[in-house]
Amino acid sequence: MGIPVGKLALYTALGGVRPSACLPITIDVGTNNEQLLQDEFYIGLRQRRATGQEYAGILHEFMTAVKQNYGEKVLVQFEDFANHNAFDLLAKYGTSHLVFNDDIQGTASVVLAGVIAALKLLGGELADHTFLFLGAGEAGTGIAELIALEMSKRAKVPLEETRKKIWLVDSKGLIVSSRKESLQHFKKPWAHEHEPIKDLLGAVKAIKPTILIGSSGVGRTFTKEVIEAMASFSEKPVIMALSNPTSQSECTAEDAYNWSKGRAIFASGSPFDPVEYEGKVFAPGQANNAYIFPGLGLGLVISGAIRVHDQMLLAASEVLAGQVTEENFKKGLIYPPFSNIRKISAQIAANVAAKAYDLGLASHLPRPQDLVKYAEGCMYSPIYRNYR
Repeated sequence: MGIPVGKLALYTALGGVRPSACLPITIDVGTNNEQLLQDEFYIGLRQRRATGQEYAGILHEFMTAVKQNYGEKVLVQFEDFANHNAFDLLAKYGTSHLVFNDDIQGTASVVLAGVIAALKLLGGELADHTFLFLGAGEAGTGIAELIALEMSKRAKVPLEETRKKIWLVDSKGLIVSSRKESLQHFKKPWAHEHEPIKDLLGAVKAIKPTILIGSSGVGRTFTKEVIEAMASFSEKPVIMALSNPTSQSECTAEDAYNWSKGRAIFASGSPFDPVEYEGKVFAPGQANNAYIFPGLGLGLVISGAIRVHDQMLLAASEVLAGQVTEENFKKGLIYPPFSNIRKISAQIAANVAAKAYDLGLASHLPRPQDLVKYAEGCMYSPIYRNYR
């Protein structure tokens, strides 16, 4: 229960969503953990995990009941579902309910914001860059898809074309078309023509990416050789080590700056202290989903949106990238300071709401004239009036 309670606390603290409008839920479908099944103090369901039709039935009953009880505009956030279930549930309910998966969409939106901000330091357009991912699960494929969508929107070329600028490496090596038959369905769009490559270093040398993104959950996989290779064909290699916690981060901030001779643009999923390299202090940015989901949630609520659309996620990313100042860039930051999060959330909410109105998905009519002001006015603040 700590997960949904904690997430909703952030919706309120960072996004100003009223606590009375939040309900934390955990769906217990049993466990296959023998130790827990034998533990007399285990408070969960003492039965094997439900799978297949039984699992789908439980989820369907829940989704139907939520909508019956709270109406069309209730926002359901999926969190911590296993890869295959997460994609299937999002595809199944995305067209009939207001649903959002933070592991897939929230992560993607915050990483895309970092990439858009990094373009100011790198120069060129999004489509001029080549991406390589280590990790092809929910986070990796979700980020890749949103980057491809943004690229397609900016360059006005089909999504199939922009996907070719993005390569993924999983536990078996580079995802290539000769592996297509054995791939899970969410990895198939990323299987491009190339000879098989077993390891990350080989993939980096062959693909020559300008942006390297880690979402593998395996620590220290961005080795000295990998970072040096990145720095050999890019003046400012972008290194995003997104896995949490710090022990599972693909590399540390210190490693990234030292091995690239202070040229890397670095961001991570875990917080790292500032790093000094040859007299210059670099402040590593943190690609934290909390930049996006509270504002996104507020925007959906204040517009009375009935569906979540990819265009809303792109709008949220663009707003977040636009909040990074020259001052931040000088320190090597590609995310704004967290101290401004309420203002950032209001801006994101306004832009998400604007997209909902533009796409005909908003039900709170008429459309407010000034959406930023409206978003700020709707935000809950835990400040009590003094009546004496």
